[in-house]
Amino acid sequence: SMASPALLMRVVASAYSVAEKAATIVRNVMSAGDLGIVEKAGPNDLQTKADRLVQMSICASLARKFPKVTIIGEEELPTDDVTEDLIEDGHCEEILKKPCPAQYTGIKEEELVIWVDPLDGTKEYTEGLLDHVTVLIGIAYGGKAIAGVINQPYYNYEAGANAVLGRTIWGVLGMGAFGFQLTEAPAGKHIVVTTRSHSSALVNECITALNPDHVIRVGGAGNKIIQLIEGKASAYVFASPGCKKWDTCAPEAILHAVGGKITDIHGNSFQYTKDVKHMNSAGVLATLRNYDYYASRIPNTVKESLVP
Repeated sequence: SMASPALLMRVVASAYSVAEKAATIVRNVMSAGDLGIVEKAGPNDLQTKADRLVQMSICASLARKFPKVTIIGEEELPTDDVTEDLIEDGHCEEILKKPCPAQYTGIKEEELVIWVDPLDGTKEYTEGLLDHVTVLIGIAYGGKAIAGVINQPYYNYEAGANAVLGRTIWGVLGMGAFGFQLTEAPAGKHIVVTTRSHSSALVNECITALNPDHVIRVGGAGNKIIQLIEGKASAYVFASPGCKKWDTCAPEAILHAVGGKITDIHGNSFQYTKDVKHMNSAGVLATLRNYDYYASRIPNTVKESLVP
């Protein structure tokens, strides 16, 4: 008889379905027309009804199936008033059929930490820049991002009224990443993707030093990693302390699964243990290829300004 799938593959298969449910919630809140916007730390730090409902849905659905896993979400929310219609019990069969990479077959529930950004690109969501929006579920083990799910609820939204909306990208270290076409950025071109709404003198100083051919300013960390893996940008550079662990965990796993690299501005890798601080205070540098080229060009003045 077939051995039951390894825990990691069951978690990823569930996270896939949970992310698809999340996308439906995101689209439903938008089409109902009342976003329920709340300012958290200021006008660029927003929370909507979608952020709240999606986080409750993801965390409650995964906690019910995997009660000993640590789940850390972006929003501060009560956990006890989750209605049954927010629970997603399904899983992706295709993922369960894939063999778990050998180094992860013995993982126990209590060794996993799941980092959840229910709606990455909230500001863009409120402004109608819907392709910037992602739902992020990152899975960490031993402090390292090892698997991730990125859902784009509005992928394809400009393709007309009958287009099928949304897609789910997922990956596991040692296995690869799926749900998109891996593409490298044009050779010899230096295209930098960076923040749209959190710019600063330091952010711009850093980008200028890289002497890019082109700069793309978009919202969402998930969205920026998608730009890298689909060949639209060659580097994601953010010389600022604003990014958090739930922004980078899922994207990191997917980027690393296809041979890319993400670190802070100093070149330190991110840690994802359950007791780690949430802020990635030394910024972000990520590439699919040619990481060293960009890392070597980050000015020391920028590095000195950003303390890990």
